Amino acid sequence: MSRPLELVFLWHMHQPDYRDHSSGEFLLPWVYLHALKDYSDMAYHLEQHPQVRVTVNYVPVLLDQLEDYVQQFATGQIRDTLLRLLVRENLNDLDEPERDLVLTSCFRSNHHNMVAPYPAYKRMSELYKLLEPGGSAGFDYLSGTYFSDLLTWYHLAWCGESVRREHDLVIRLMSKHEGFSYTDRKGLFDLIGQVIAGIIPRYRKLAETGQIELSTTPHYHPLAPLLMDMNSAKEAMPEVSLPQSQCYSGGKSRVEAHVFSAIKSHEKRFGATPGGIWPAEGAVSASFLEVLAAQKCRWSASGEGVLANSLLAAGGHMPDRAHFLYRPYRVQGAASSMCCFFRDDRLSDLIGFEYSRWNGKDAALHFVTQLESIAELAPAGETPVVSVILDGENAWEYYPYNGYHFFTDLYSTLQLHSTIRTTTFCGYVDRLDSVEGSGDLAREGELHRLVAGSWVYGNFSTWIGSPDKNRAWDLLCIAKQSYDMVMASGLLNEVERRDAEKQLASCESSDWFWWFGDYNPGHAVSSFDRLYRINLMHLYRCLKLPVPASLDVSISQGGGSAETGGTMRRAS
Repeated sequence: MSRPLELVFLWHMHQPDYRDHSSGEFLLPWVYLHALKDYSDMAYHLEQHPQVRVTVNYVPVLLDQLEDYVQQFATGQIRDTLLRLLVRENLNDLDEPERDLVLTSCFRSNHHNMVAPYPAYKRMSELYKLLEPGGSAGFDYLSGTYFSDLLTWYHLAWCGESVRREHDLVIRLMSKHEGFSYTDRKGLFDLIGQVIAGIIPRYRKLAETGQIELSTTPHYHPLAPLLMDMNSAKEAMPEVSLPQSQCYSGGKSRVEAHVFSAIKSHEKRFGATPGGIWPAEGAVSASFLEVLAAQKCRWSASGEGVLANSLLAAGGHMPDRAHFLYRPYRVQGAASSMCCFFRDDRLSDLIGFEYSRWNGKDAALHFVTQLESIAELAPAGETPVVSVILDGENAWEYYPYNGYHFFTDLYSTLQLHSTIRTTTFCGYVDRLDSVEGSGDLAREGELHRLVAGSWVYGNFSTWIGSPDKNRAWDLLCIAKQSYDMVMASGLLNEVERRDAEKQLASCESSDWFWWFGDYNPGHAVSSFDRLYRINLMHLYRCLKLPVPASLDVSISQGGGSAETGGTMRRAS
């Protein structure tokens, strides 16, 4: 008989702020598309398997945008161009920028799973590729009917599998294939609004029933250790080249503001204080954990590489991972009141990158077999706790049917398994803290020193160290110096000060630095480069300062072909 094991899934839901706050327009559509496809499907699988326990992490800036879309649908004041075009009655009069937007956006999906299976959509893709060498002149031959069908199919393909199965409209439109009317498009538009409006209430209900734990991340997803001390990058990368600025002024107070705002956001939306915080990018340092502990955070988590680096730095040898990975840790010092968990990088990456190519049932059984092996290798008398932490939104378009069969088989197997127990981080800590429950759990480890790092490679190389990433940091540091001077001057009124602080927070997101680099796809780098500079420009306007000419110059070119389009990274 298999030995017992505790399993914690943490599904991390995050999108950066895609709004141009000077106009209110959404410049990229990923929030509403992932709501339609992934946030809806992930809730559905949990609703269908009520015995499965997981932790779901929602970043507040994503929730801000979801609520923004709900308001747009409620008022009819749509500030997303693709959505506006979906319900424009006459698509024969698109101007050139509108045509270009539809054509460059509506084939930007996983072709194998989201375009090729649908003959009408595939034909439109082939026609686009045929005309593309001719540029905009060639596209003049495309009719309003082509654009109507293309916008419809793009949104149909982004419907989650659960949305397709629960709404006859989606199946009816897919069966129609082409020639979609305004009424068809309006019906799809209304369905999208309905799905988005249900996201936050569905997850809140799952939390209130006790099936899931909802955790949070500092509000705008900042790379907290680097904001607090850029030199923390040297702990795992002693030879790293740092930005010229070397320091982000007032970084600790900025991180504290993100944490405090996230907690208040969580309480407002979900009616409870979050028990734990998943740091942006799993990025931790000893000083950052102290900030979390000061807010009475009960748990946090990071990557396996951070734990390995920390154990090696303490002078210890590295035992087999079965003897160090599958237990909670406490870091000596001010953060010792908090439990730290470290993700199983191999299992997490199997779901994120490998199982999409497997049969769903085979992948689910393989995953469970891996867990059973971990249980058998655990130290005598210990029940291991396995942390599987990954992106909860970007992987599934690489799975057939958006991972529907994989999750159905995985959750069905787990909820019936006799020795694998799914739990949440707070649920585990509750039992760890109780006298009765602690005996059958993994022995707590102690870290005398925590080496700063993230869930990617155990270091910060994804966000700092290369010329373009460092330039982006320098632009932010210069803007922060201007911010500090204007705030100290007293020239802004209270509303203007709040607007400037909110805009600064958006500029502090880790996502901008993630995308800079020649290993990322050029179109994605270009989009995020532009959006980052737009954010910085608007910050200067909020401060009533001239916009520096340096912000007119692109930061990074990209041009690589990163796995999964660069939206995720393997841990090693």
